[in-house]
Amino acid sequence: MKKIIFCCAAGLLSFYANAQVGIGTDKPKSMLDVNGKTTLRKELRVGGSSTQAGNAGLNGQVLVSQGEGQAPIWKSLNVSFMEEGQYKLINSYLSSDQTGIISLSNGVAGDGIYTNNVGDDIADTSKGKWAKITGLENSFTIKNGKNRLTYQFQTGIEMKAPVSTTSQNIRFACGVFRNGKLVAVRPDRVASNNNDAKGGLQDYIFTLNYTELDVPVGLHKIEIGCRKITTSSSLSQFAIGRDVQSSNGASNAFTLESTMKMDVIEYVSYKTNN
Repeated sequence: MKKIIFCCAAGLLSFYANAQVGIGTDKPKSMLDVNGKTTLRKELRVGGSSTQAGNAGLNGQVLVSQGEGQAPIWKSLNVSFMEEGQYKLINSYLSSDQTGIISLSNGVAGDGIYTNNVGDDIADTSKGKWAKITGLENSFTIKNGKNRLTYQFQTGIEMKAPVSTTSQNIRFACGVFRNGKLVAVRPDRVASNNNDAKGGLQDYIFTLNYTELDVPVGLHKIEIGCRKITTSSSLSQFAIGRDVQSSNGASNAFTLESTMKMDVIEYVSYKTNN
């Protein structure tokens, strides 16, 4: 009788030492192989031993693998976890241009159009004679119809009056076009000083910031266009995003360059796990 009990005990010990346990599979590939969903009701501890419980980590920490044969460890990562219902920055696009626009300069009268509306076509001259800053063109894709697009456009403006002691002014406008249609516009005015020391030259920084909501899903193209509305003298030189042709060296294309930053921000949504 004693001999039989001893053999059974030895068999149990052998099973314990060598067996692989499979849940949801009859062919486990490791000591514990789970094929299916797992529900963990309390903490997950790692790195323990036969004499000491493993580490359960701290609130907000994530489990990081250390490679084959090494126990994973808990680490604090500087990662922004997005919750359902929040908006997340998907992409940022930044472009710059030093060629600018000089086609609206001396000898060119304004188009005389004072107002614009969302949806105006950039090629429709009845809505204004727009000139593009081609270096700021950009294409992007929207994947979620619930979104926000933020546009930040900045450029230098320079004008030079034909007579330095006579103040002149130019009224102009710049706008953002998506797929050739106007989505944001801002008019402005620049005037020269009647001051011999400046030689009739005047520099100015123009900015346009706008947020567009719920842009349709798909491929889109962004363009920046500007136009001259009126001028007190058609002989005044005028440049956008660069210095005028007869600049006195006080500025250049680098200091007056145009920049365009666009952020694509989309709504965060997750599928429900059942």
